Amino acid sequence: MLVALDGESAIRRATQALPDVILLDAVMPGLDGFEVARRLKADPATALIPIIFMTGLTETEHLVAALDAGGVDYVTKPIKPREVMARMGVHLRTARHARQGALERSQARYALDAFGYATITVRESDGRLMWQTPLARELLQRYCGTTAPDTPPAVLQWLRRHLQDARAQREPPRLTLDHGPRRLTFRLHQRVGDQDGSEAIEASGEGGDWLIVMQETSDASVLEAIGQAFGLTAREAEVLYWVAKGKINRDIGDILGASPATVKKHLERIYAKLGVETRTAAAAMAINRVPLLQPRG
Repeated sequence: MLVALDGESAIRRATQALPDVILLDAVMPGLDGFEVARRLKADPATALIPIIFMTGLTETEHLVAALDAGGVDYVTKPIKPREVMARMGVHLRTARHARQGALERSQARYALDAFGYATITVRESDGRLMWQTPLARELLQRYCGTTAPDTPPAVLQWLRRHLQDARAQREPPRLTLDHGPRRLTFRLHQRVGDQDGSEAIEASGEGGDWLIVMQETSDASVLEAIGQAFGLTAREAEVLYWVAKGKINRDIGDILGASPATVKKHLERIYAKLGVETRTAAAAMAINRVPLLQPRG
């Protein structure tokens, strides 16, 4: 058991020791117990530790303030030790289940990093970025110049614009941000419950956190995908890429440093490999077979 006599030292000791449960007085020197609870709940390292208020404050407003600050229980003085121990047991079991669930979700999300799919969670109620994998942190800094808990404005606007579709289990259009020759695509995956580990969602269907999956791509990866899909050479893949983008032979030649006649010869070989006769058909087949060519949301 660790004891702290003021708010600042309580936060410091809780952060260092990560206790299983915190018994907190609302009246403390310096920071009061309500502010201590808010700060502990805002820190991912201590957010899941149950906080039980033990205080002489008996007004309803104090109980409400304690619960709003993140407390799970409120015990008034004089304290009954057996009652407190019983309540601690209940909250400890609940916290262990919450931590186990959070650990399993965290492991699954970090595994996505290894495959190039970065993930974040954004709280619906206030747009706060609640959680991110290391890859997500790096990508958001590079593309948006933001760090947690700030959600990039473009991402937040996109999320709020398409929440109705997501709640109805209709996949919203994806968001894509460009950064030179590279691009970052955001896909709204699912609602994952509140940050406290609960999977309960309000009866209204609103609230909770939203899991967003990100993937970075570049023209190089698109060209590789086109080549693999149709068995094309690197130059043929480039030509088909620009055909799918709506470019005419002269423009493609300017981009690739080739004559329109050379582009036409490449197209003839592409048509043969795809089994089509027109550039429109070739473009449609490429877009259908290569998801990275599909229009961005």
